[in-house]
Amino acid sequence: MPQRILIVEDEQRLAGIVADYLQAAGFATDCLFEGTAVVSWVRSEQPDLILLDLMLPGRDGMEICRELREFSQVPIIMVTARVEEIDRLLGLELGADDYICKPFSPREVVARVRAVLRRAGGKNVQTHGLILEEATLKATLNGRDLDLTAVEYKLLAFLMAHPGHIYSRDKLMERMYADQRIVNDRTIDSHIKKLRRKINLLEADSEIIRSVYGVGYKFEPEESG
Repeated sequence: MPQRILIVEDEQRLAGIVADYLQAAGFATDCLFEGTAVVSWVRSEQPDLILLDLMLPGRDGMEICRELREFSQVPIIMVTARVEEIDRLLGLELGADDYICKPFSPREVVARVRAVLRRAGGKNVQTHGLILEEATLKATLNGRDLDLTAVEYKLLAFLMAHPGHIYSRDKLMERMYADQRIVNDRTIDSHIKKLRRKINLLEADSEIIRSVYGVGYKFEPEESG
């Protein structure tokens, strides 16, 4: 499944060149050319990394970065033509993971994107007794192996990365099957059922993957009550 990069850049020609290089490197890309739509787009689409220009029409990149960090830890690489040290430091203090100064080589952008994603993906994810090991696609619950398939692992990892967010079957299918293969619209239901069964074999009362009737599914790390 290709990782999805959001490019936020008001210079459309430059955004297109960067997108071409990233796609050639195996990434999926989306572009926004102004700042006002970025936060709502990220909430809805959940990209894997954001290339965020500092100077944007509508909203400043630092303001956007600050708001994104209120609800998301998506990796952010700031892109700027400002070379003053204070801007670089401030960008990182706001929660950016790296910065690139214009002018830059598109190959440098690809290398930086890979490095930031590698750092982000190299960390194990742990919550509610679940530990996901990205390097081995292994998931354990309270120290015991869940023995997940690759698709089950991807599904659990995606839901865990966005706790409380409700995702429709279509959205989950889009994330699981980026090659747009033809699958039955109940495929996600089947994967969820198998995932729940494996979790319940190890923890009988667990309801961390919840159904929202008529809408979809969400990961709920703590039982409400």
